[in-house]
Amino acid sequence: MLKFEYMEKYGYEQLIYLYDRNSGLKGFICIHNTTLGPALGGTRVWEYENEEEAVLDVMRLARGMTKKAACAGLNLGGGKAVIIGNSKALRKDTVKREAFWRAFGRYVDSLGGRFITAEDVGTSPLDMNLVKMETDHVMGLPTTSGDPSPFTAHGVLKGIKACVKEEIGTSKLEGIKVAISGVGHVGAVLADLLHEEGAILYISDIDEEALKEVSEKTGATIVDKDIIHTLDVDVYAPCALGATLNDKTIPYIKAKIIAGSANNQLEDTNKHGLMLHELGIVYAPDYVINAGGLINVYQEKIGYNKEASMHAIDLIYDRIREIIRESKDSNTPSYLVAERMAERRIEMMSKISSIHIATK
Repeated sequence: MLKFEYMEKYGYEQLIYLYDRNSGLKGFICIHNTTLGPALGGTRVWEYENEEEAVLDVMRLARGMTKKAACAGLNLGGGKAVIIGNSKALRKDTVKREAFWRAFGRYVDSLGGRFITAEDVGTSPLDMNLVKMETDHVMGLPTTSGDPSPFTAHGVLKGIKACVKEEIGTSKLEGIKVAISGVGHVGAVLADLLHEEGAILYISDIDEEALKEVSEKTGATIVDKDIIHTLDVDVYAPCALGATLNDKTIPYIKAKIIAGSANNQLEDTNKHGLMLHELGIVYAPDYVINAGGLINVYQEKIGYNKEASMHAIDLIYDRIREIIRESKDSNTPSYLVAERMAERRIEMMSKISSIHIATK
């Protein structure tokens, strides 16, 4: 991947390399767009195979955050941080953990508020407490909005209901078959919520302990991760890492609805978004349906209120229905409807910000 050409093509603002020899910190911060406000995005820790894979991931995620904030009506831009490493190993060494996250915090602070971070895959609110020691540009702390996962899961539930309403005619989920790929923080909570709604669940994950726990709690059937997408279900919910909707998987998907929490689900946005549309599969754009966590964290910026946060997250139901209806009415892939929605808001706000009001 030619980084500068990619950045120019998709309007990126900045890519920062992170390295601290003493703590072992290695990673990247990417700021995509700050037209609507400071770039807010979580920090992900993952064992990437190489630096190129990490760079591609952080850039895709940052761009997704721009669209997520724009579609959710938030005054935020898009950014993301990824760190190359093993999160479980990092948590075992208390001293190294503090040095690691404080070194990262200094990098965040050096950006002067253009980038605000929070928890993501492989991190926790406690990690963010350590980041807080070095910068005020961090959210999702245990004493504020906390873990965003339950709020993300709540938003995904609302999105699934919206899809079912548009496709089947009712938003009730009793008896609806849902296959969840990934039962981590968000996927596990989503399974609980769906179980409470009476849905029939099938689950997969690389973590056998997590699978067993969720299965015992919800009655979900455990399925091999390599075939979860092939099940004859009503809804397929990708809730692990991205790029799982691709040339290899899409031809085998039997579900009429795809609605999950994973970011960047389409490996090639244009190609695979169109492929799903042509197959008649209702696809809930990931950055719209999984915006619950971001919406909740954003409340910290304007004065945290959980009730107001939940009300704002509930609106994901209406937003997904609007996108699906527009997609059907105009015969336009849902991913493109959502992208145009985000681009339209950014363009309008950009024009407003350029207006200079004369004063006497």
